[in-house]
Amino acid sequence: MTEPVPTRRAAAAAQRALDGRHDVAAEPPPPPPGWRTGERALRLGTLAVVALAAALLTGRPWVLALAAAPLVLLALALPSGQRPDAVTAEVEVEPRRCFEGEQVAVRIAVAYDGETGRLDPGVTLGHGVRLDHLAVGPHRVDLVLTAQRWGRWTLGTVDVDVYDRGGLARRTVRAELGEIAVFPVPEHAGLTPIPVRLPQRFGEHAAVQRGEGVEVTGVHPYVRGERQRRIHWPATTRRGALQVHQFAAERTADTVVLLDVLADVVDPVTGASSLDETFRAAAGLVRAYLRTHDRVGVVSVGGVTRWLQPGSGQGYFYRIVESVLEVRKDRAYGTAGLSLLPPPALPEGALVYVITPLTDQRIFDVLHQVRGRANPMVVVEIPTGEPVLEPGDTEGELALRLWRADRDAMRFALMERGIAVVAHRPGETLDLALAPLLRTRIHGGTR
Repeated sequence: MTEPVPTRRAAAAAQRALDGRHDVAAEPPPPPPGWRTGERALRLGTLAVVALAAALLTGRPWVLALAAAPLVLLALALPSGQRPDAVTAEVEVEPRRCFEGEQVAVRIAVAYDGETGRLDPGVTLGHGVRLDHLAVGPHRVDLVLTAQRWGRWTLGTVDVDVYDRGGLARRTVRAELGEIAVFPVPEHAGLTPIPVRLPQRFGEHAAVQRGEGVEVTGVHPYVRGERQRRIHWPATTRRGALQVHQFAAERTADTVVLLDVLADVVDPVTGASSLDETFRAAAGLVRAYLRTHDRVGVVSVGGVTRWLQPGSGQGYFYRIVESVLEVRKDRAYGTAGLSLLPPPALPEGALVYVITPLTDQRIFDVLHQVRGRANPMVVVEIPTGEPVLEPGDTEGELALRLWRADRDAMRFALMERGIAVVAHRPGETLDLALAPLLRTRIHGGTR
């Protein structure tokens, strides 16, 4: 049974994991092969050597008695059995996919063929995870980690020192923990605005065309073959002829979420990351549209353009999120280059949500591409916070006014082109930003 590691050893292992080594990208050097002298043997040997040297320098034989105690302890600590020839470590990580803030359990099973003493793990964590708990048993090491931010993260390595019975020698075996995929926590969203034109597929949105839906759009004269239970009796009485209910057709929508990952801007006041908020808002939109059985796709622009064709089903949510997790891998972040959007990524008539902080001018080239394909489009702006000014900084105040005017000009230019612009503020539900879009349907551009 696994017992909690003693407090002193737990503190030492946690300190090794947290003392500036969990944020380094370089892997620690490989451990030396085979058995080597342990800390206890080094301490006792050092005491014996110092006592012998003191006896020789001072010429006093009684000083040799000081070396007797360490030598006796060394003799008593010599192992009686055979040291293990083969030491192996197997790693189990559960789960490999999780959301931000969830815990990941790591179990390292150490196997050996001889007699050993204690196990002493040295933990080197990768990016994006935190060590919360450490326990050591005779044959295994258990860790509990917390995923702090979304992305693909390398968990790191654990070097397990296996000591012999007397603790005089040790051998190190390395356990590679591998990678985990951390999904962003979706923003709460329940509203699903739709464009004017919908594909000819059955769904849950009321279209402008007449059909066999449940939403009544008016009445019309009775035609032979229509269901009699749909007769609208008040209108029939007024007009003196049979009138029946007219219903709107129900269609599904194609939605594409386009992510601006050209830059990651950190709010100077709150410390919030625009890239984090972009992905959380996108996850909320994707989940909301998938719940209404719509087809949803994703495109991320910045560095390498990644995209996934629209699909449906709740399981498709994880495919969509995994397709863009490579944007953040062990804090590696590349934004060089901007390629054209592939035609299959934007189906004709699909509603495109562009989630962007509007900080990189290259995003306007992307918006121009989407507009040129006549897709209805909504720009969801992720606020980045205003620069912090020192008291009495008149030049800074003037620069801040110019910065605000420039951002207002960008929003005005987008709205002049018929593009809906809404602002999503971190901490607020996404429905507050999408609510104005429900007043009217979203129109597309012209080719």
